[in-house]
Amino acid sequence: MILDISHYYREDMPSWESEGGVGQFLWLPHSMRNGSLANNSEMRLPTHTGTHVDAPGHVFQHYFDAGFDVDSLDLHVLNGPALLVDVPRHDNITAKMMESLNIPKGVQRVLFRTLNTDRQLMWKKEFDTSYVGFMEDGAQWLVDNTDIKLVGIDYLSVAAFDDLIPSHLVLLKNRDIILVEGLKLENIIPGIYSLHCLPLRLRGAEGSPIRCILIK
Repeated sequence: MILDISHYYREDMPSWESEGGVGQFLWLPHSMRNGSLANNSEMRLPTHTGTHVDAPGHVFQHYFDAGFDVDSLDLHVLNGPALLVDVPRHDNITAKMMESLNIPKGVQRVLFRTLNTDRQLMWKKEFDTSYVGFMEDGAQWLVDNTDIKLVGIDYLSVAAFDDLIPSHLVLLKNRDIILVEGLKLENIIPGIYSLHCLPLRLRGAEGSPIRCILIK
């Protein structure tokens, strides 16, 4: 069974700190209806739109300058066994919460389903700063106490809005953790799956749209 956990792109999907959503991102400048021999669309949208991946250069200028872009991300990390867990619904992901999840040692890929899914935040046009994400201490606990190398979450950022940059800095500091954001995790039973995520090969880009599927 293949489960698609990527959101399809649409004009009214949320965009970072925007009330108006993504807006028009697709045009058809060459149309068969208007006499062209074929339909040829053009697309323009931020690389951190919808279901997407972050590279280390997203928050570290020296990594950006050194070329640690999305094309440098390890496909072995982006593909393999993954654990989907339900996060307690009352709070951001803190160190105490991470400890309570009891994620086994050796697990390298974890998808965190949160209150964001219950609230259907990825289906609402207006950006919502109250989304659930990692606080800095939760991110540090993950780095210090687990073997996780891929962190997935169900809104536009793995980091809580109040700890936006600090949490990103902790998770991306050593270039060994990949962040996948904006996942579609409704109606999926928690457990182990085979995860397959493929970003676009965008040389020089610190983020990319990504197609992610689970195979059970």
